[in-house]
Amino acid sequence: MNATALPIFFAPLQGYTEAIYRNAHATVFGGVDTYYTPFVRLEKGNFRNKDLRDIDPAQNRVPHLVPQLIGAQKDKIEKILGQFIERNYKEADINMGCPFPLLAKRCNGSGILPFPEEVDKIMDVVRQHPEIRFSIKMRLGWEDPGECIRLLPILNELPLTHITLHPRLGKQQYKGETDLESFRAFAEDCRHPLIYNGDIKTLEDIEQIQNRLPSLAGIMIGRGLLANPALALEYKEGRVLSSEEMKEKLFTLHKLVFKDYDAQIQGGESQLLNKMKVFWEYLEPQIGHKAWKTIHKSTSLAKYQAAIGTI
Repeated sequence: MNATALPIFFAPLQGYTEAIYRNAHATVFGGVDTYYTPFVRLEKGNFRNKDLRDIDPAQNRVPHLVPQLIGAQKDKIEKILGQFIERNYKEADINMGCPFPLLAKRCNGSGILPFPEEVDKIMDVVRQHPEIRFSIKMRLGWEDPGECIRLLPILNELPLTHITLHPRLGKQQYKGETDLESFRAFAEDCRHPLIYNGDIKTLEDIEQIQNRLPSLAGIMIGRGLLANPALALEYKEGRVLSSEEMKEKLFTLHKLVFKDYDAQIQGGESQLLNKMKVFWEYLEPQIGHKAWKTIHKSTSLAKYQAAIGTI
């Protein structure tokens, strides 16, 4: 086992890390200390059924789950938090990092970072709910890495468990390089435990980040874990899985995910097929381009199963 291993947090990704996938991942691979739900939001004043289903404790079987919320107004955040409290959650993560323009232009996610006064308003929720342990996931800013620094007087005074920082700007989305110098500048004056998130794809990436940022309290991985579901396990055990181990675990993961989506989805074959294609979205490095392409070109479940058989 890796004696110096940091806690690993599985980042939430809309459409990918739903309860069914999280449960299967924890069962088959593990190595993750904390899983996060994709953010819950209000849409035209109402909740999406799939969001509420995803935070239902009866649907979740991972060792430690934290629900995430997103919103630009305090009253909306209160309403979402009410759903968490109703389900007996004692923790909540506030998303100030989502880079998608449709949400950001309404001051959601990283779109709120340029506005300290608005951040301060929504943070009243943290101050007024001492019974909930809050964390924040954020970026350096929307268009200026100084935006996160300007928020520190507000953030430092809050009773947060930690801050997760992705060292990119919101307007970059996932393009360009991560900015470790701006991460360090934030870390110097941040009073909370700090978790690194961004472009972690290999064991070497984790090792480099640990060496370059020795004061980290943990590492959050999203796309890297979807591309290599064994990454957290390999990090904790200090070894790379053999190709046979990886193949066996990957097929077991697929079997569990397929079985649960088949039971949940009532919309017919095409809906299940589309959902299962998403499962393979990031897995091309594991199965090869030819098999990956065949899966994504499948037009029926029979063709899909035949494509899986070629791996």
